Amino acid sequence: MKSKILIALLAGLVLLGACKGKSGSEEIINNSSSSNADTIAKADSVMIATPKLVKTADMRFKVKNVQQTSEHITALTNSYHGMVLHHKVGSSEVRSTDIRKSDDSIMRITAFSTTADITVKIPSEKLDDFMNNVEHMGIYVTNRQMDISDKSLDYLAAKLKLQNRNELVSQQKKGKIIIKNPANVLLLKDDMVDQQIGNRQIDDEVKNSIVTLNFYQSNTIYKEIIVDDDPATYNLPFFKRLFTSIENGWLIFETLLLGLANLWVFLFAGACVWVMIRYYKGKKNTVLIKS
Repeated sequence: MKSKILIALLAGLVLLGACKGKSGSEEIINNSSSSNADTIAKADSVMIATPKLVKTADMRFKVKNVQQTSEHITALTNSYHGMVLHHKVGSSEVRSTDIRKSDDSIMRITAFSTTADITVKIPSEKLDDFMNNVEHMGIYVTNRQMDISDKSLDYLAAKLKLQNRNELVSQQKKGKIIIKNPANVLLLKDDMVDQQIGNRQIDDEVKNSIVTLNFYQSNTIYKEIIVDDDPATYNLPFFKRLFTSIENGWLIFETLLLGLANLWVFLFAGACVWVMIRYYKGKKNTVLIKS
């Protein structure tokens, strides 16, 4: 009898545990469903009212004068409450030739090209007007284009992540969540700062458009008279060089005479030897004739 009672009690306990486990799993599922629903509702609540459209544009065109056009573009940018981010004007030599004008001067003729690169930030609502006004400054346009990128989803994703991290930090401050490693808290806050800066950057890109302008002018010819830097071209007149050569010849002759004078002993000895040889040959010829 007692064994039957024990068996019945064990069966009841097993059945009760199974019921609790089933209800607990249903609660987790319900909680997960409610969490997903909360996330979707949060996304709908923070859905941005206007799309985040980022506009960029660039143009390449030819102008009559690069310097004047640069000044006009700068003035136009200021009138639209924009900002010049980059401005570069440069010239490069295409080719050159030298023409001799006199013995010590030449005329150098140089052909060079001039180009300019300007990057400006313009309010997006005035972008079309700005591009049209710049186009009218040129002779003709080589290339003009505008690109629009939609960053609405990137903006929304960063905003939702930021809210989740704010909630996590709030729960951590209230003691509901304990983060054992302080470095993780620091990394979490750094991520929050990065997301805030990223969204502010998107807001600035939506508000202001970046425009890149490249323009050039026809090759310019420049003439200048310069001093000839070749030393070989600086020679004396012909008659002066002739007189100098005669003087140099006389100096060489004098030097030769002085050298011979320094060798008088050798010259005297040579003369004596030559006389003796002549005398000996003459005496020998006399003896041969008598015999």
